[in-house]
Amino acid sequence: MSWLETVRTAYGALRTRRMRSLLTVLGILIGIAAVMLTVGLGQGAQSKVTDQINKLGSNLLIVTPGSATSSAGVRGGRGTATTLTMDDAAVLADPVAAPDIARVAPTSQSSLSVLAGTANWTTTAVGTTPEWVQVRARSVSEGRFFTAAEVAAESPVVVLGQTTATQLFGVSSGGGLGGRSPVGQLVTLGGQNLTVIGLLTAEGSTAGGDQDDLAVLPQSTYASRLSTTANPRAVSTIYIEGRDQASLSAAYQQTTKILLAAHGVTAATMDFSVSSQQAIVESATTITRVLTVLLAGIAAISLLVGGIGVMNIMLVSVTERVREIGLRKALGATPSVILRQFLVEASMLGLVGGVAGLALGLLGAAVLPGWIGQPVTISPLAAGAALGVSLAIGIGAGVYPASRAARLAPIEALRSE
Repeated sequence: MSWLETVRTAYGALRTRRMRSLLTVLGILIGIAAVMLTVGLGQGAQSKVTDQINKLGSNLLIVTPGSATSSAGVRGGRGTATTLTMDDAAVLADPVAAPDIARVAPTSQSSLSVLAGTANWTTTAVGTTPEWVQVRARSVSEGRFFTAAEVAAESPVVVLGQTTATQLFGVSSGGGLGGRSPVGQLVTLGGQNLTVIGLLTAEGSTAGGDQDDLAVLPQSTYASRLSTTANPRAVSTIYIEGRDQASLSAAYQQTTKILLAAHGVTAATMDFSVSSQQAIVESATTITRVLTVLLAGIAAISLLVGGIGVMNIMLVSVTERVREIGLRKALGATPSVILRQFLVEASMLGLVGGVAGLALGLLGAAVLPGWIGQPVTISPLAAGAALGVSLAIGIGAGVYPASRAARLAPIEALRSE
């Protein structure tokens, strides 16, 4: 019997038992769809987190006050101390001491209320230097960013993020209430009157929150008018841009060495923490990958159940078709032909379930993002793997029933009826 005839015979046998075949396929279908959507959610989340972290800037190092551990070995909270200052930023910006550091942006921030006329909003006030725009990979869509001269003069100016501008002026960019632009308007931030000189380009949200809900002003203005710390030169974060990706590791070492010397501490008693953007991405990737594997493993249980269902149905089919097997063997069918027929039947069940599961998975990937607000990424490799796994499950589940059918002796098979 040729392969084509085997496929036709297997199709006819499955079609004769439509309902049973449909229910068997359903188990594979659900399993494949569940695994695909789980993996797709994991890959989508991984891609989204990576994109969000990359939005923070390129070749980025982040220095925060406070160490990962205290001298007593107790985990400490990063960013809770006030050990970083503008003086640290000035030393790090020295090209002689740190040749692999391109730019440094010391930053202080707090949540403050901002008013414009009768509009009131709570935003994140950020005090920094002009380098912040380049280091954080931001741009200005309207107006301009403040200059070093305005930092030196403690000028009462501010640059608004899109979200803050929308809440205060009802615009996202260009043209405000009554056709007025936010640029040139007065706002009151934390009780201090400031002039809006620019509007940041929309950035969207990241793991750190809404990147457009900002009011950015000169660090000196922030320190003299809004800061509540005892040391007006203290900063909450220092953002550092390496010259390129290849020199980021050297910039990390230079940053650590300079701050250890400036603070008079050792690696065991350091009062600051340095994080690289690459390390943050790798950490987030590892976490999402582990979660994806765990969830996919749980979803794969349904695939196992589907495979057991295929084996069970094939065993029942062998039992019901003993006389047919005996007649075919009596007419000259070899054990290999019988084996092949039942394997093809099991393979067809697995493959049809895989194709249907793939279709359901792709449909879910198209619909789910609109419901849950998270991307679902199904790669061609994942789709091909799903079909391969479903076919393998069908073949694997059909081996024992097929071999059992192939071993039946013709006389015994005919006598059983």
